[in-house]
Amino acid sequence: MVRIISALILAVTAVCASAADPLQLVDNPPDRHVVVKGDTLWDISGKFLKQPWRWPEIWQMNKDQIKNPHLIYPGDVVMLDMSSGSPRLKLGKRVGGAAGGPGKLQPSVHSAPVQQVIPSIPAGAIEPFLSQPLVIEDSELNTGVKIVAMQEDRMLVGTGDTFYASGIPDTAITKWHVFRKGKPLKDPETGKVIAYEAFFLGNARLVKPGEPSMLRVSLAKEEIARGDRLVPAPEPQIISYVPHRPEQDVSARVIGIYGGLREGGANSVIALNVGKNNGMEIGHVVALYRKRVSLDVDQDGRRTSTPVPDERYGLAFVFRVFNGVSYALVVESSKAVIAGDSARNP
Repeated sequence: MVRIISALILAVTAVCASAADPLQLVDNPPDRHVVVKGDTLWDISGKFLKQPWRWPEIWQMNKDQIKNPHLIYPGDVVMLDMSSGSPRLKLGKRVGGAAGGPGKLQPSVHSAPVQQVIPSIPAGAIEPFLSQPLVIEDSELNTGVKIVAMQEDRMLVGTGDTFYASGIPDTAITKWHVFRKGKPLKDPETGKVIAYEAFFLGNARLVKPGEPSMLRVSLAKEEIARGDRLVPAPEPQIISYVPHRPEQDVSARVIGIYGGLREGGANSVIALNVGKNNGMEIGHVVALYRKRVSLDVDQDGRRTSTPVPDERYGLAFVFRVFNGVSYALVVESSKAVIAGDSARNP
């Protein structure tokens, strides 16, 4: 399959353009392009558009298509359609004719195994964050599955060791993530703790159901102790959403850089103080801003400050959403990202 969306991380800048700005075609654009192995949507759109990052517009994707974008395969033919008065790209498939030749076109229909689906942003950048627990919200602080005892009364266990946990509600769930409550994620404006970062420790498999249940550590990233928590280990999701603007007004703050870092940059994972309760969803793109203050000295030698417009310096792609917290991948940044920076509509 073509790596059609392998460069889609760049395409998030499409949201920077105003929908009122007309799409501009390159000089003498081709009327069609035959897809070959190695093509990306960025490359294909660049053959037609002066601003290839606006490819969702030229494909005229609706909301459902944004959530489930079309896949493109080698041999497909991307055709430029101007019948509506504005540029639009359509897909067809050549039947007959030599490679690169005219041939006959027909609508393309594909059937492919799920594992061949290419995600919207590079899987390697966010794969560790798709299924592992990232945060513990208030509702989970005093509930859930907890380790109550160790093999042979040990203090710590690792890969291959067993432990006992209480509260496993469904014996059909055999795979579990083990984590520990990490640093608090605080709202920069109110100081209120929104959630706690979940520090991933490893994986475990149910061996013997009961109360408590016996589990065996299948993978330990860190040593596991009594009191650590467990959540079911879901299958990794395939992130196929196309980057798009939030429909609602977004006024958020960066509340942390994952891993306890003080600052981040491109490809860093950041936490925002908005989530499902605020209308955030996978695929939303937000612009990152830094508050600026102009410092000066008056005639008496006193230092004064003058607020100036906030500086926009980057973009982030939301890939996982909780009730009150969202996690986003920084896809563009001209400076370091720090807690307290703003995230708004692009």
